[in-house]
Amino acid sequence: MSAEAADREAATSSRPCTPPQTSWFEFLLEESLLEKHLRKPCPDPAPVQLIVQFLEQASKPSVNEQNQVQPPPDNKRNRILKLLALKVAAHLKWDLDILEKSLSVPVLNMLLNELLCISKVPPGTKHVDMDLATLPPTTAMAILLYNRWAIRTIVQSSFPVKQAKPGPPQLSVMNQMQQEKELTENILKVLKEQASDSILVLEAALKLNKDLYVHTMRTLDLLAVEPGMVNGETESSTAGLKIKTEEMQCQVCYDLGAAYFQQGSTNSAVYENAREKFFRTKELIAEIGSLSLHCTIDEKRLAGYCQACDVLVPSSDSTSQQLTPYSQVHICLRSGNYQDVVKIFIEDNLTFSLPVQFRQSVLRELFQKAQQGNEALDEICFKVCACNTVRDILEGRAISVQFNQLFLRPNKEKIDFLLEVCSRSVNLEKASDSLKENMAAFLKNVCLGLEDLQYVFMISSHELFITLLKDEERKLLVDQMRKRSPRVNLCIKPVTSFYDIPASASVNIGQLEHQLILSVDPWRIRQILIELHGMTSERQFWTVSNKWEVPSVYSGVILGIKDNLTRDLVYILMAKGLHCSTVKDFSHAKQLFAACLELVTEFSPKLRQVMLNEMLLLDIHTHEAGTGQSGERPPSDLISRVRGYLEMRLPDIPLRQVIAEECVAFMLNWRENEYLTLQVPAFLLQNNPYVKLGQLLAATCKELPGPKESRRTAKDLWEVVVQICSVSSQHKRGNDGRVSLIKQRESTLGIMYRSELLSFIKKLREPLVLTIILSLFVKLHNVREDIVNDITAEHISIWPSSIPNLQSVDFEAVAITVKELVRYALSINPNNHSWLIIQADIYFATNQYSAALHYYLQAGAVCSDFFNKAVPPDVYTDQVIKRMIKCCSLLNCHTQVAILCQFLREIDYKTAFKSLQEQNSHDAMDSYYDYIWDVTILEYLTYLHHKRGETDKRQIAIKAIGQTELNASNPEEVLQLAAQRRKKKFLQAMAKLYF
Repeated sequence: MSAEAADREAATSSRPCTPPQTSWFEFLLEESLLEKHLRKPCPDPAPVQLIVQFLEQASKPSVNEQNQVQPPPDNKRNRILKLLALKVAAHLKWDLDILEKSLSVPVLNMLLNELLCISKVPPGTKHVDMDLATLPPTTAMAILLYNRWAIRTIVQSSFPVKQAKPGPPQLSVMNQMQQEKELTENILKVLKEQASDSILVLEAALKLNKDLYVHTMRTLDLLAVEPGMVNGETESSTAGLKIKTEEMQCQVCYDLGAAYFQQGSTNSAVYENAREKFFRTKELIAEIGSLSLHCTIDEKRLAGYCQACDVLVPSSDSTSQQLTPYSQVHICLRSGNYQDVVKIFIEDNLTFSLPVQFRQSVLRELFQKAQQGNEALDEICFKVCACNTVRDILEGRAISVQFNQLFLRPNKEKIDFLLEVCSRSVNLEKASDSLKENMAAFLKNVCLGLEDLQYVFMISSHELFITLLKDEERKLLVDQMRKRSPRVNLCIKPVTSFYDIPASASVNIGQLEHQLILSVDPWRIRQILIELHGMTSERQFWTVSNKWEVPSVYSGVILGIKDNLTRDLVYILMAKGLHCSTVKDFSHAKQLFAACLELVTEFSPKLRQVMLNEMLLLDIHTHEAGTGQSGERPPSDLISRVRGYLEMRLPDIPLRQVIAEECVAFMLNWRENEYLTLQVPAFLLQNNPYVKLGQLLAATCKELPGPKESRRTAKDLWEVVVQICSVSSQHKRGNDGRVSLIKQRESTLGIMYRSELLSFIKKLREPLVLTIILSLFVKLHNVREDIVNDITAEHISIWPSSIPNLQSVDFEAVAITVKELVRYALSINPNNHSWLIIQADIYFATNQYSAALHYYLQAGAVCSDFFNKAVPPDVYTDQVIKRMIKCCSLLNCHTQVAILCQFLREIDYKTAFKSLQEQNSHDAMDSYYDYIWDVTILEYLTYLHHKRGETDKRQIAIKAIGQTELNASNPEEVLQLAAQRRKKKFLQAMAKLYF
């Protein structure tokens, strides 16, 4: 450097930071000297003071021409001030210890909310509803920072604070302090209300297995230049300051431990969670070292917390506490002791302590080792997969593809092990009814999938199978497997008349009331009531339990019975019967209803009909939960009784709406379309909205194969649903004389409310009916004017393409309904490719591209035997392929984009070449070249790598071109076979990546 240049540098560095005519922050703003100021050894003002000043200036209210105070304007100056505050925090590496120590709660709350805003977190969306794994790394990190600060602030607020000595009283200072105190209290109140959600977000973060990134001054500058994506820089996994997974988990574990420890004062059981989190923090500190740049834990305070947890939650075995299930599994994997991994997974099926994602990652690791030539691991892979499948079943999830593949060739050893896992995974004494039902359904499905009767008898004779399934269910299953048709005749023994049972001697009233609450035997209930009424005549024993609920349409008739004993008995029998039906204890419900029917027949024709109606509903539920699940049609007498109920015209009979719903749904589910379309009496269509809706659905199903011109019923059904989803508008004049428009969400214009329609649809199981309803709502969703990405559905062309009055339709409610219906439909059949495509389109329309790809691939997998066959062209249409291409592009998987361009009917070379030019790709790049069969694309790759000087990648592309089966001189059949084989391998690789 010359002497003259050195003089200029010295003069510049000695220039005062704040000119006299401007404030210091305006000077920093205008002269862009912020970074230079922050690099000083002791900057004055300090960075945290800069944050306060920037945010205070940005949040100053404005005054309009009428001297009215207005919120801070959203202008360029205020946006830059907020950005400068974020850049100062980024300079401090978002260290919450520093920020909390120097910034007040309101200021830090404002700062972190600005971080959420600039990190593309949708406003108004609950963080707990967002999937951190699918979010961009900077967005996920912003959510973690906010929720970490939230629970840290709650914990800090619970500590006693030493009051500062008051100085001389100054009114303005006191007012400012009081305002800040009230604002802090309001923020704390909101944070405490959301504490459970914040804890769930942080618990979900512990399951992430990828590094995160936080905004730096550079990435914030990029956002200021062009909001959104700047060449993918701010959205990619390489932008910003890298926070390793272990460092993030260490901080989160420590903060969660402190939160649980603070909650332990009101719930001592939570101390166990705190202990687990603190000891996990110690393990992570040992892994990453105490000198980590981004993980600052007060180890003395951590040691104090651990010591306190040891006192509050004493442990008899200190060594077992040091080894968490994670550690045990990792030790077993490193040592090759795979049998112990199986034992740990079986034990975990009782405790659910290991996350499902972790268990799946262990299985993937074992699969990879087995594919590398270790054949001894094939048996271990099946055992671990069986353990994971049983865990999925217990938690209500579908059976995985891997299990079905590994169980294609069952043998005695596999079935013995599967039964062992099932037995050891269920504690029959403590297990809930739903858990037992899930296990019983799984065992039944396994039997139905076996061809060898020997294996069926192995399962059906097992103790667990006998315990979980009733005799009738087991016999029915075995009969199905043997393909025998005769039904079992049940012998009905004569029952003693209801009034012929003598009452026993009286006992204490309290004990009798307790027995009355617990008993489900109608004869014992009557005996207890007789004794109670003999002891006192002043009590109304139908009020003993607040759990005894009878529908209001019935209670008026029952409570009008003059005889006290009869009134109590009828009320309690009906209430207990309804409860048993709700919990699917159908045998006891039938006994209670039969006893009640016998009782009311003698004195009340009205209540007799009520009980007949309830017994009809019970028989429908019994069939649907039993033989109906296996596809066996209901007996003809049950169908006749359902018709009789629908056609009933008895006056003054109290009727429950749910019975009409269930009857119409029953007829639709068992395809009684002929009755609903041709034989329903006219008065039913006018008086019963569910019959009207059922008739339209049945007629639409019948007309579906016909020409479009004949589908008049589809238009009628469309109009009915549009009217249900319309909003009634009212005009209201305010105090200022202005007329405002008020929209009523649940309109009374239609034949029923939207919530009633949704409740009815969720009783349907017939695939065609569900497909028609789904396509109707999808079409209704698509007709709105502001839709960018349409959702596709089967049979969507049968509906009208426009609505005369768009403003009358509540499209927000329609969008919610579509999501709920798809979720319900996939719970009925998760392998319906049409419904999977709808779910994928919904995720695509809401910019959740990773989830959209998951469902697009799943739709192809279920209709092609996991891509071993060609995916039908009506499933992977050009529109679906183009959406998959866009998903991959926005996820920065550019090589996948180029490969998918080949799947189109006309190869999109422009998009393929443009994607291959991208150098910032997140997929496997050159390892995907073996999946390219179009020679033009391969030649372009060769040219591109040659131009860039990438010799190795060029050789890979040349090798791919040189494969003999891609020679242009080959017959067309050979070329198609080569393309099909590459499609299969590529789609299977994509499925393993996104499933």
